[in-house]
Amino acid sequence: MKNAVITSFLIIISFVFVFSAQAQTKEVTIKIGAHCDHFEECETGKSRLEKELIYSKGIKGVKTDSQNKTVTVKFNSKKTNEQEVRETIAKAGYDADGVKADPKGVAKLDDCCLKK
Repeated sequence: MKNAVITSFLIIISFVFVFSAQAQTKEVTIKIGAHCDHFEECETGKSRLEKELIYSKGIKGVKTDSQNKTVTVKFNSKKTNEQEVRETIAKAGYDADGVKADPKGVAKLDDCCLKK
């Protein structure tokens, strides 16, 4: 009897943790100001942007789409939010929806990534 109660309790606790973790994960797709015609291969393009994001607090996953000039970010909503994600992209040197690229980040980009 004791084992059945303990097992039931552990199952309930497991469900609570699983559902609360899922509720914290959000996803946002952001239009970026990528100007490089070879963004996927560019040293300061995709790889730099993904590094900046993935090493940021609360970011769980990053997927870039150079054709549509977007980045989709999965994040823990208890650790960060959509605006902070946009600001991280801007610090990397790219416009992010309405947030303008940080000049310090732009200065670190290769010439091919700059607006012409």
